[in-house]
Amino acid sequence: MTNIRDIAKMAGVSVTTVSRVLNHHPYVSEAKRAAVLEAIKKSHYHRNINAVHLSKGKTNLIGVAVPFLNHPYFGQLMEGIADEAITQNHQLVLFQTNYEPQRELEALKMLKYKQIDALIICSRAGSWEWIEEYQQYGTIVLCEDARKKPISCTFIHHYQCFQAALDFLHQKGHRKIGISIGRTSGTNSHQRLRAYRDFLKNINEPYRKDYVFDHCLVLEDGVDIIERISKMSEPPSALVITSDEVAAGALLQCQQKGISVPEQLAIIGFNNQPISYLMNLTTIDIPLSEMGRSLFRQACDGTRISQKEMSYTLVERSTV
Repeated sequence: MTNIRDIAKMAGVSVTTVSRVLNHHPYVSEAKRAAVLEAIKKSHYHRNINAVHLSKGKTNLIGVAVPFLNHPYFGQLMEGIADEAITQNHQLVLFQTNYEPQRELEALKMLKYKQIDALIICSRAGSWEWIEEYQQYGTIVLCEDARKKPISCTFIHHYQCFQAALDFLHQKGHRKIGISIGRTSGTNSHQRLRAYRDFLKNINEPYRKDYVFDHCLVLEDGVDIIERISKMSEPPSALVITSDEVAAGALLQCQQKGISVPEQLAIIGFNNQPISYLMNLTTIDIPLSEMGRSLFRQACDGTRISQKEMSYTLVERSTV
């Protein structure tokens, strides 16, 4: 394989001159530049990009660990990350984790071995101990409220956000309110469950386990929620569902079963996805694309820790 010294010998110039031509340095005579370019052409020389990255100490690759690529929430988050990557002339290395901690660990190991410059974790499955261990190897950015930790993050205050949805339903006269969440183990879900328990305590309503629906991520899960509610002797009069896709499934099943919305069952979704607009769902708008852009900017700025809280807005439509 031809190397830079071979090119220099073929062109009759120094290795330094070849390096200057390869790096588009202006202070090279046209004759020497032409000789180097001709030698490169004849030898079919290609730069060893790994060696270039090693010499610069930078790959221009940012890792992104995401549970699912086909979920609307993560799709919109990824859209913001990808847009900012193009703007800053970086490339992305994607790790679909399926919420399997070992896959997340594989991404962290790539950071350790300098195969990526930084790692964005869109929704964490691994432990804090892993994050603390691997921070020494490069920048890690989290999409969760990590203000108590020395790490960069962009987040929504899910306790306040969830409580705003619950308070809105209470103002509309609802007391028996059920909730749907994704994972019981996630940091965001912990905040939402705490907000729910505090809300019930404040309005003197008991906590009912059968009013909490977990592991709800896709449209079919919303259908299942309504099936379960329809069999209850004392069903909730309202639902807060932490995904517009799941909320859409619930609304469709209500229509199938003749359950009037919002008269018999009020529904609030989350994220303000296009499906919420199409189905006229009341929802909480979260600026996911902007969150993605913020995460990427933090990943590129490895010199300092920054923690950014994003705003949210309740969008009132016809389901409450």
